[in-house]
Amino acid sequence: MIRIENLTKVYTTPDGRQIRALDGVSLHVRRGEIFGVIGPSGAGKSSLIRCINLLERPTSGSIQVDGKEMTRLSGPELRRERRQIGMIFQHFNLFWSRTVAENVAFPLEIAGWPREKIRRRVAELLELVGLTDKAKAYPAQLSGGQKQRVGIARALAAEPKVLLSDEATSALDPETTDQILALLRRINRELGLTILLITHQMEVVKAICDSVAVMSQGRVLEAGPVLELASRPGSHLGRMLLPSWNGLTPSPGSSLVALTFAGQVALEPVVTRVARDHGMDINILAGELDAFGSVPVGRLLVELPRVGEELQAVLADLSARGVRWEVVARG
Repeated sequence: MIRIENLTKVYTTPDGRQIRALDGVSLHVRRGEIFGVIGPSGAGKSSLIRCINLLERPTSGSIQVDGKEMTRLSGPELRRERRQIGMIFQHFNLFWSRTVAENVAFPLEIAGWPREKIRRRVAELLELVGLTDKAKAYPAQLSGGQKQRVGIARALAAEPKVLLSDEATSALDPETTDQILALLRRINRELGLTILLITHQMEVVKAICDSVAVMSQGRVLEAGPVLELASRPGSHLGRMLLPSWNGLTPSPGSSLVALTFAGQVALEPVVTRVARDHGMDINILAGELDAFGSVPVGRLLVELPRVGEELQAVLADLSARGVRWEVVARG
């Protein structure tokens, strides 16, 4: 649904300096998936999402949405294609002088829809996002979560093929964030809508993303299915999730190993069984259990009193039991 190739965006400051916000970014987002882009502030996430619908013109590169090359469009043709791309914002961007229903109706008015058709569409959308009883309320009378629901309804008004989310939950409390993410997942499943969201919150990626790209300093470090990256030894996403081993060093003759367990194996006593079968003590230094959607993913940082061939035998046994591993350091 979205194909980005070698995208570059350079900003020029008032004093003539050039800032490369995007540096050769390439991404492929499949039709009907929820694709997350995660990274710290300044990674280029906002520039990326604003280039997709040409709120920002890229300096170079290709952006295709449903087969249409966006960078070649302008005027009425660009406006028509933009209606196929809904967008929700961190700070809602609602019209404070318009009611909830009028906010949702706005893009349809601009598109020239008949009044009765607008009325029916607005009622349908407010029911979808659970705000039927707030149709005549003004934004100032709503909670943060309700305001974001209005933003989502407005983004869906023109029946887009793609929904872009620019840090849509970062201004919300954890409970409200969970509710908004559940709504986005339901919209994705019921409408078959492709969603691309940017976030700096790992919990968002864990909760609803099918695939993810990790960005830093304007570049994509890696991209792929969330579960695959989370459990791949040495992946950037895996390192973001693993317990920190900073400052930890193995004892002489031992090895420090990061273990990742995805799926049913995360709920089984694998480490206990391996320790028993190989007749050794395994020192667990750090660990945690997460869920990606409904799939459990466990991570452990352990010290194995083995090196050389003995270590390889233990690691081979772990692999055979469905555990992925990375040797972090040797003593």
